[in-house]
Amino acid sequence: STCACVEYYGKALESLIKQVKIMSIHGKMKHKRNRIFTEFRKLPGGILVCTDVMARGIDIPEVHWVLQYDPPSSASAFVHRCGRTARIGNVGSALVFLLPMEESYVNFLSINQKCPMQEMKPQANVLDLLPKLKSMALADRAVFEKGMKAFVSYVQAYAKHECNLIFRIKDLDFASLARGFALLKMPKMPELRGKCFPDFTPVTVNTDSISFKDKNREKQRQKKLEEQR
Repeated sequence: STCACVEYYGKALESLIKQVKIMSIHGKMKHKRNRIFTEFRKLPGGILVCTDVMARGIDIPEVHWVLQYDPPSSASAFVHRCGRTARIGNVGSALVFLLPMEESYVNFLSINQKCPMQEMKPQANVLDLLPKLKSMALADRAVFEKGMKAFVSYVQAYAKHECNLIFRIKDLDFASLARGFALLKMPKMPELRGKCFPDFTPVTVNTDSISFKDKNREKQRQKKLEEQR
């Protein structure tokens, strides 16, 4: 749903999935976008993590799956996203992830977009990759900060969803969401003010001590901290 989520999950997938080319694209990339798109089109296979910047007017041959991790903010965008697969007589599949409280979106789409959907049962024996993602955040401040930004942007996008009768921010389980983003601590943001999260356990590490793997970025950070002190 947001550029920050694309940056975070793109980076995560690069580390978690080997032998597969992972590319990321979003609206803030401007100059890089055409190059990434052209490169992805030429690949024999791969994964493109993207925002709705790729939802329409883009033709990539032989896309087998469109996975919609976040339900789009408009019903028409849902159909446009699905349309990236099954091009020119080919067959393809589209999957949207919904929380139990969001299931009425299925009825909404069937009425609004004449788009019938079938439930796909959750996969058994799924690997828990969150500890690995947490370790990545502890080892590199860039990953830690990307995760925090992604979480904040996700919550803000959810609050602005067009179907706010279905996607209600007051129903969101912030603790589960934070665990799903593999956060090390809860961020400070207006939507969380005054709330307690007994189901979320922050790390005991002082997150200010997490350094950037990039030596130059860390040098700049230390300089700023010194100035603040």
